[in-house]
Amino acid sequence: MDLQGKHALITGGGTGIGLDIARDLAARGAHVTITGRRQEVLDEVAGDNMTGMAMDVRSEEDVVAKIAAAVKAHGPIQICIPNAGIAEGKAVHKTDMEFWRNMMSTNLDGAFLTIRESLKTMRDTDWGRVIAISSMAGLKGLPGAAAYSASKHGMIGLVKSLAADYLGQPYTFNAICPCYVDTPIVSRNTASISERAGISEEKARAIMVNSNPHKRLIEVSEVTAAAAWLTGPGSQSINGQCIQVTGGEM
Repeated sequence: MDLQGKHALITGGGTGIGLDIARDLAARGAHVTITGRRQEVLDEVAGDNMTGMAMDVRSEEDVVAKIAAAVKAHGPIQICIPNAGIAEGKAVHKTDMEFWRNMMSTNLDGAFLTIRESLKTMRDTDWGRVIAISSMAGLKGLPGAAAYSASKHGMIGLVKSLAADYLGQPYTFNAICPCYVDTPIVSRNTASISERAGISEEKARAIMVNSNPHKRLIEVSEVTAAAAWLTGPGSQSINGQCIQVTGGEM
């Protein structure tokens, strides 16, 4: 599908899944606003048809102001991809409110604010796609990561409710739910698991690899392909769904 003239917004667009999706959308003609906390990182990776904009998804004031500025510069947002998130595990009995609130503020509040502000202009257009990057942890409990799993379950509930709200209108709301993806997050978690469990980083990485049914990490390009499908022709009846990119999770 030619996305010429359409404006896409991707949070957490400076690295990993967000950046790869941004590059795909830009190559297909969309102007893509990528957000993240560090402007210098965004400036380094922004290519043709891409604009980097520092934004903290945990701050309502910042999200409102920055999305308004993006709309003023590039027009209404017709593709909204709330992707910014943190993935950290911690046993519930060791989880304090600071850890819990930061997880919810980033993963769930951030998605809500991003979608809410994007919808304000998407609703004035004749086509729109909201694609939340959730996780398999949003569909089942992830051992040792109750806060993370709860935040991703909440994101899926938000997406399904919005799909119900806008039935029959030219906007769809879906979530992509991958297992462990080969991104910098996995690299950081490898070090964290190694330290917490007192095992080598090789063994820590193997824990994540073996958690995927097909015993390999998901490639970022596989998640991007799912997003491309949801923004392409023939996807208009895919709504309120959780697209699993999991290598065979049942």
